[in-house]
Formats: sequence, C-alpha cells, structure tokens
Amino acid sequence: NIIAFTNGFHGVSLGSLALTGNQKFREAAGVNLSDVHHAAYAGYFGDDVDTISMLDKLLTDRSSGIDLPAAIIVECVQGEGGLNTASISWLKRLSMLCAEHDILLIVDDIQAGCGRTGSFFSFERAGIHPDIVTLSKSLSGYGLPMALVLMKPKLDAWKPGQHNGTFRGNNLAFVTATKAIRHFWADDSFQQDIQQKGELVKRHLTQMVAQYPQAELSHRGRGLMQGIVFSDPAWADEVTSKAFEMGLIIETSGSLSEVVKLLPPLTIETENLEKGLTILSKAIDAVVKSHTPKTASSFNVKSAQAAQSTREFNA
Repeated sequence: NIIAFTNGFHGVSLGSLALTGNQKFREAAGVNLSDVHHAAYAGYFGDDVDTISMLDKLLTDRSSGIDLPAAIIVECVQGEGGLNTASISWLKRLSMLCAEHDILLIVDDIQAGCGRTGSFFSFERAGIHPDIVTLSKSLSGYGLPMALVLMKPKLDAWKPGQHNGTFRGNNLAFVTATKAIRHFWADDSFQQDIQQKGELVKRHLTQMVAQYPQAELSHRGRGLMQGIVFSDPAWADEVTSKAFEMGLIIETSGSLSEVVKLLPPLTIETENLEKGLTILSKAIDAVVKSHTPKTASSFNVKSAQAAQSTREFNA
C-alpha cells in the first residue's frame, strides 16, 4: 500500500485518483479506490498538531490498522489542494521517518517543480533526497506534452521497453526540454529571477490581505505559486469572475475552491506580473466592497443631514 496526504492531488487516472484526496475528483472514478491510506498533511489540524509524530505512531503501532507502506508520496506545495506548504523541518522529519521505516519517499513535483517554487525542485531547500521524483508541466519548455519519473538506480527494476505507453518517446519534447534546461538552468540567474518575482508577488498579496481585515483573508504559497485564501469560498469565485471581466484569467484551488491561485509563467515580465496583480487587487476591492455594509462615513453624512433638519425645525 501507499501513504498519501490529505488535500493531495496526483492526477485523474485510477492509480493517481486513489492517491488524490479531493472528493470531487475521487467520485469521477466510478469504482472503489483502494490500497492508499491518507495521512494528515502539515498543518492539517493547525500549527499546534504534530502530524509527523501522528504518522510515526500509526506506523509503529501494530494495532493501528495501517500496514507498512511501500512508499509515501507528497507534494511540498499542494497545488490543487489549496497551496498548503510543508515547512523545511516537516519535510526533513518526513524523510527521516521514511528512512527509519525503510519506506520509499516519492515527491510529486509535477506542479511545484521545474522552478515553480524558486528552485528547480521544490524540495531543494529542505536538503532531502527523495527516492522517486515525478516531473511534468513546464518541463519541455514550450508546453509540449512530456513527463519524467526520476528514480535512484537501485530502484530501476524494469526491463527495456517494459514501462511503455502510447505517448512515450516524444522526440520533439525531448529536444525542447533539453534546450530549455540548458538555456534557463545553465547558471542560477533564472532561479534568482523567479525568487525575486516570488517576493514581489508575496509583497502584493500580503498588502491585499492587510487592506481588507473585514474579509478575513490570508496568504499561502511560495515562489510563483502563491494565492489568497477567502474565508467564504463564494467570494473567491466572485473575484475570479470579476478579474476575468477586467482581462485577467485566474483560477481557484482548495477543497472548497476557497483559494485564488496565482500560477503565472516563470518567464513572465515584471511589468506584466505587476499589471496582473493590479487587476487582481481591483477585483478583490470590488468584491469586498460589494459585500461590505454601508460605511460609517455615509452614516455620518445622513446624521449631519438629520441634525441640519432638526436645527431648521427648531428655528
């Protein structure tokens, strides 16, 4: 069996759906999804609950009902799950837990990899060494379909051509991926550029959160994979609709679609990034104001008018 995490998303084929947490996606399978136990992700019960210790207890207690798994699969930043982010210490302890129990550690870097979080792999800052890594999305550099499974050599038990498929060996994607990696990752300049843009996004989003305390907003994510959490998911949906009217395409994520998620191209120009953030800010402003009761200033205007009428009446 495999252990995955709450709010995780790993794809929509049957094996991937079994790993995925969201009910909406799981229901699409139409069959029973088995052989997976979902453990609590970092912060799932709040910052005060140690979910790694909980998982360790489940693995060591022979009456927990959880069989020792072949592997644990994790996203360092949960894209579809709502931009929940695992801390460096949490990832380090998860890696140590896997080593202690002789469990393979798989990092799903399909959405968070290839520079999305600021480094090529999302787990680099934690200094861990997964046994298996999955990559896709912007890997080819030009949007061509391409995916890779990276594994430690000792795990490669397949015979040549045994793991095949209809769309394997896309030669054009191989060429563009090689070109993109050699061009963008020849030194650390591209990585630094992503990190700077990530800080710009973080600055703007935290300002938006602080600007509307009445809306109970919060910020999540890392690098060019960040977003704003709305306490009322309906507001998040209204913001994406309003942004679309203003010329910005942006989506939601999270179990209730409560997170407005920014996932801009890694090569986006700073000017365009700031333009998009400005549109998002205007969309949030419009939605928050549409739900905000009449302000004190309008009340004061009416009060002044009433007082004036009283004075005229007394006179």
